Parts: sequence; structure tokens; C-alpha cells
Amino acid sequence: MKKFLKFIFSISIIFFPMNLNAEINLLKLINEIDANIIFVRHTLAPGFGDPKNFNIDNCNTQRNLNEEGRNQAKIIGNVFKKNNLIFSEILSSEWCRCKETTDLLNIGEWKTFGGLNSFFQKHSNKREVMKKLIDKIEKLDDNHFILMVTHLVVINEITGISPPSGGIVLYNSKNKRAKVFNLKFN
Repeated sequence: MKKFLKFIFSISIIFFPMNLNAEINLLKLINEIDANIIFVRHTLAPGFGDPKNFNIDNCNTQRNLNEEGRNQAKIIGNVFKKNNLIFSEILSSEWCRCKETTDLLNIGEWKTFGGLNSFFQKHSNKREVMKKLIDKIEKLDDNHFILMVTHLVVINEITGISPPSGGIVLYNSKNKRAKVFNLKFN
């Protein structure tokens, strides 16, 4: 995967020299740490936590994306497309704001994964969530390049980084290195 990304990086410089900002920086950072996972925090869903009547099966009982959050998701998806990123798997938390973010990225088939669920307000059991996620991460081999759309608490637990809404954290599951990719939405 690393050689392939270096090849894409080289081609991007040759054929798209005027558009080096986000595209080149993302590929450079992926290669810098040999990232095999990209974590994305769900995009903007105004508020804090979830309502008291939270039900994982009912989006009306959850904090959801607003229009700005929907636009952020589309921008992230476009950056991934411009970088020709091809994920071996795309996973989302079961929360509606994560599923909508993942869907709006519009970069391929995806599925939900309980190992990405939020345990912030104890709607999920932290120990169970993290066990699922760590088991998944430990089984990755060199051929995996996975996108995981999740919550601040999950990303922070794995990487020590607390990204903003729509924040992107690149992660190498073998050496535990992480890097933030700063994407400006304005």
C-alpha cells in the first residue's frame, strides 16, 4: 500500500501541480507514518451528547448533522476521491450522525461496526466497544487500508487525539503513530 500511495503522490505532483494543498499533504502524511487506518470524527452535529430519550434505532432521538455538517462530509469525500484513496473497508459507528457522514462521503460501500460506537454518555459499554475495535485493529495486515467514521471519545482512546467535528486522524496500527490531517472547510 505504501508504494502505491507514493506512486499516486508522484503522479499528483506531475499532473496536478497547481492543486497541491490538501491532496498532496494528505498523501504525504499517510506515507510519513505508513497509515493503515483513517479515523474521521462525524461531521458537525450541533449540541452536546445525545438527548435523554436516545435510541440507537431512531435518528429522531439523536443529535444529527446540520447542513454545515452535510457539506463537511461531502468535502471530505471529495478530498479522498482527489487523492484516489481506495479503502479495503469502510466502517461507521451505528449512530445516525456517523452513518450520515459516511454515506455523504460517497466513496463506496460501507457497513456499521459496534466497535466504533460512542460510550460518552454510556449508551454503549466502553469496555465492549474498545475490545471490538482493538480486536479488529490487531487483525489488520499490510493489505488493509480502512476508513473508520466514529466519535471523539473513540478516536481519543486509540490515538490520544481529540479531533473537531469532521476531523481526520491518520493512524498506523502497528507502531501506534498518529497524525492529524487538517482540512479547512471554509
